[in-house]
Amino acid sequence: MVLARSPNYPDLAPFVKPYLAMIFLFRVLIPIFDPSVKAWSRDARILRWLTFLWLALGLILLFSASYIVGLTEYGNGLHYFKSQLIWIFLGLTGFNIIVHLPLRSILLMAQFCIFALLVLIFATLIPGLGVEVNGASRWLYFGSLGIQPSELIKPCLVLQAAVLFGRWSYFAPTIRWFWLATFASVLGLILLQPNLSTAALCGMVMWCIALASGLSLRYVGTAALSGLGLAIVSVSFQEYQRRRILSFLNPWQMADGDGYQLVQSLLAIGSGGIWGRGLGLSQQKLFYLPIQYTDFIFAVFAEEFGFIGCVIFLCFLGVYGTLGLRVAVRTAHPVYQLVAIGCVTLLIGQSILNIGVATGALPTTGLPLPLISYGGSSMLSSLMTAGLLVRVARECDSPAGAWVGRAM
Repeated sequence: MVLARSPNYPDLAPFVKPYLAMIFLFRVLIPIFDPSVKAWSRDARILRWLTFLWLALGLILLFSASYIVGLTEYGNGLHYFKSQLIWIFLGLTGFNIIVHLPLRSILLMAQFCIFALLVLIFATLIPGLGVEVNGASRWLYFGSLGIQPSELIKPCLVLQAAVLFGRWSYFAPTIRWFWLATFASVLGLILLQPNLSTAALCGMVMWCIALASGLSLRYVGTAALSGLGLAIVSVSFQEYQRRRILSFLNPWQMADGDGYQLVQSLLAIGSGGIWGRGLGLSQQKLFYLPIQYTDFIFAVFAEEFGFIGCVIFLCFLGVYGTLGLRVAVRTAHPVYQLVAIGCVTLLIGQSILNIGVATGALPTTGLPLPLISYGGSSMLSSLMTAGLLVRVARECDSPAGAWVGRAM
């Protein structure tokens, strides 16, 4: 039965539509309050909350590590904390959009994003456009907004590598060589910035995806040797990279020079003892440990939370990685499996590399600790990667033939 509109009752449409729009924006901009989560798979829900827990830990640690520096440099101890909140807001918006988009659509968009970011990476090498920081031109500024394209391209490389290697036998040789050349161009341009650590990380992530896809060991071995050769060439031509390796081998011999940062990091970690000094009580962050709120923030964490805190954090990374690999195993489609493996490799692998640098187990690099270190581009990249992993978890029960995209 259809009821005629009575003149005594006003039309509610003008009020309902803005209300629904506000609900939609609230769900997109504040993804913690998402009513649709109840219908997700258990793995997707757990990964989502683990990501938020990781993010919350990062905010707490950043507040502690950056307060004194912000107070000294800007007269505001919350300067870096507030800036990080803005990037987290943007990153969570992207995270929520990704977890609600079909993965097939995301995969189709990835190839266009790679070329756009490839152009931006090339722009960082153009004098007057790229901004040089600490001897490397990795930044582009649009007004007061600075971005690092080599960070933003990481999740895009995971997506396109998953498409290429997951459907390797379906592509013509020309398509294969086209994308391999594109990947090589990305890594080559990042090396020219110079940024050996990011180029090496991107290369290792794509190599792991290729290995997991079952690609011929001849191809995988050739790629590994080529990557090693590029790294040797880069170190041969970049003096500061050679100095980093030498200082890593014996930092105490160069404690007043190139080994200073690693020595201060080791002192911070050793000072933490078993239980740590306590939140906010790190001594090395008081202008002894350089850039303690970015690449070496783990040293501050170790000093304040001690050996027990470090073990708990490593166990957390193990749980996160195991759950991510469980999602990959449960996923029916091979491309989706490789996306999950790539996301786990990127998030957990980069975390382990950062911790290895801070503890002196690996040569000093410029890799941030995902979801913890200060930095807008790194935060956006990490949250998008986590969003992709959650999205795969949401679609892990899809049949193997569900994805029929023809992305290159």
